[in-house]
Amino acid sequence: MGGFFGAISKRDCVLDLFFGVDYHSHLGTRRGGMIVYDHESGFQRQIHNIENTPFRTKFEKDLAGFRGHSGIGCISDTDPQPLLVRSHLGLFAITTVGIINNTEELVRSCFSDHGHQFMAMSSGKINSTELTAALISQKEDLVSGIRYAQEMIDGSATILILTADSIIAARDRLGRLPVLVGKDQDGYCVSFESFAYHKLGYDDAYELGPREIVKITAEGCESLSPAGEEMRICAFLWTYYGYPNSNYEGVNVEVMRYRNGEIMAEADRERGLAQDVDFVAGVPDSGVPHAIGYANRSGKPFARPFVKYTPTWPRSFMPDNQKVRNQVAKMKQIPVPELIQGKRLLFVDDSIVRGTQLRGTVEFLYGSGAKEVHMRSACPPIMYGCKYLNFSSSNSDLELIARRTIQELEGNSGEAHLEEYADASTERGQCMLKSICGKFGFHSLGYQSLDGLIQAIGIAPSKICTYCWNGKE
Repeated sequence: MGGFFGAISKRDCVLDLFFGVDYHSHLGTRRGGMIVYDHESGFQRQIHNIENTPFRTKFEKDLAGFRGHSGIGCISDTDPQPLLVRSHLGLFAITTVGIINNTEELVRSCFSDHGHQFMAMSSGKINSTELTAALISQKEDLVSGIRYAQEMIDGSATILILTADSIIAARDRLGRLPVLVGKDQDGYCVSFESFAYHKLGYDDAYELGPREIVKITAEGCESLSPAGEEMRICAFLWTYYGYPNSNYEGVNVEVMRYRNGEIMAEADRERGLAQDVDFVAGVPDSGVPHAIGYANRSGKPFARPFVKYTPTWPRSFMPDNQKVRNQVAKMKQIPVPELIQGKRLLFVDDSIVRGTQLRGTVEFLYGSGAKEVHMRSACPPIMYGCKYLNFSSSNSDLELIARRTIQELEGNSGEAHLEEYADASTERGQCMLKSICGKFGFHSLGYQSLDGLIQAIGIAPSKICTYCWNGKE
């Protein structure tokens, strides 16, 4: 997906920017970038590949040459950014988080008659941040341009713009991601994750509403375009993406995960599915708090039968080669034999998407002597690839384990019964669970219900994006 951070201050804010961006490293693995503005030297920018080296390591040597009282930066899973753009709107830097599904259509409809050209990346694709900047520049001012870009884009676009005197922050028109503003005695910052600025000494100042656009200076935060009523914030922020001490729409990530696990355990008890297990455990790392909640409610002891060795490979999907990725995932799993051998284990994972790594985890547990492995997913079966934030994007929905299993069971006609398959109380739902159990060797499998997930988040269902599970926009 990606993350962002910006700061503007009466003092030099390069270190705040550096650490603020670094604290978003859990949101992306491909590119990192920073751009700062100094009244004497102008804009200074650096972008690095961070696929095999952490952001902090790559940018430490750049700090000595950076100085400025304002800046923006990003962690990106897609395009190199931030970009520096010159147009009739002036010189500005821009970074975005989101996805554009209608790139070719936009290029044809908006730019084919104007002699416009875009820099192509090595894949031949257009940098989505450059395209967003070009759409913004179609209008006579930044605010009108941002509104226009967000309306034209099929997908989502959260935008930070750095000018010579301010930062312009725009939350996606349906608020799929958070945008938060912090304040200290010298200025302001803007961030995806609230904990990033708390650690830097900033206090909470403001949280943008959907489609809201604000102007941030060292003196204050001013709304340039009001928030809309409609919101579809991504539920995966709480179940997977978000860092434990972050808050979105007033709901803490770690607290939500405990509550989510408790709801799953209670549902299992009510359906007579409470397992006679020795330990409840979480698939590291984001599955752990869900499992703590499950253990607390079920009364079964919580344990860590295996841990991940992350100092050298913090993210198992960093290598390009799939064979290497699989080997890295295997090497990271360090067992605690005393907690595995002869034990009946119930694991909770944040989600089950394609199942590739989960299969390896289950084989590893049985190979380490587990007697039984039960699995619970902290969210419902994923039926659709994400088209808004790239969470579960895929070339085909059949890459998703739930959809692939349905296809094997019923062929194309199964697509008419996806809602039924997602409901464990139905015959089709039970059939899918049994089939997946057979594939992976689970003794039992359960998914959190959509109602249970929404209950755990605790905000109005109409404000949460549930597209991955029910296809509803």
